Amino acid sequence: MLEVRDVKKSFDGLPILRGVSLKMEKGDVTAVIGPSGGGKTTLLRCINFLEMADSGTLIFGDKTYDLKTIGKRDIAAIRMKTGFVFQSFNLFSNKTALQNVTEGLIVARHMPRDQAREKAMRALEQVGLKDRAEHYPSQLSGGQQQRVAIARAMATDPEIIYFDEPTSALDPELIGEVLAVMRDLAASGMTMLVVTHEMRFAQEVSNHVIFMENGLVVEEGPSKALFEAPREARTREFLRTISAEK
Repeated sequence: MLEVRDVKKSFDGLPILRGVSLKMEKGDVTAVIGPSGGGKTTLLRCINFLEMADSGTLIFGDKTYDLKTIGKRDIAAIRMKTGFVFQSFNLFSNKTALQNVTEGLIVARHMPRDQAREKAMRALEQVGLKDRAEHYPSQLSGGQQQRVAIARAMATDPEIIYFDEPTSALDPELIGEVLAVMRDLAASGMTMLVVTHEMRFAQEVSNHVIFMENGLVVEEGPSKALFEAPREARTREFLRTISAEK
């Protein structure tokens, strides 16, 4: 359902993505791992047009797009089918949890207010926050704020959700509650592309892993195979380092 080919992106002449490709089928949970500065987040932002790629191709469903020349109308159409969860939550501080979830439904999708509220409450219930619907972000923990952000993405009924290091801004004791929601999402069949430093999630929940470094895909494959028997020496070194840091 999603394929990107040969995505390239530079900032001020410095190559960040040097020709990255990936392919996902419906229901896949793909984890993108690797050292900081390897281009993982930039790849995600280019796929969702928060950054415009210098070149590359996106295939979404049965349509093919040039990432450099794609127009606003096509970008809007693709975004209607996707959700995005940021590492820093990106909630409106002056709106309640419920209002944060309904805002996009009402404004961007022109959904009647009562229908938007019903969908938002269902999404908040799914992430365990129905009883916090009228709370403002300042009244919620970091983990709860991120779960509101996930509910906001879920409420749009996306075909795929992109996660940009969704636990990196959280205190260690709050990470588990967010990962539990993501595990439930994966079990429900949601297609997910997750940039993450959580190796346990990548190993146990994703079915496919991509290891990136220096703007390139070093290795990719089924999660079990990549973690238990990586082919590339650099992948083995990275996984050993991560394991030693625990």
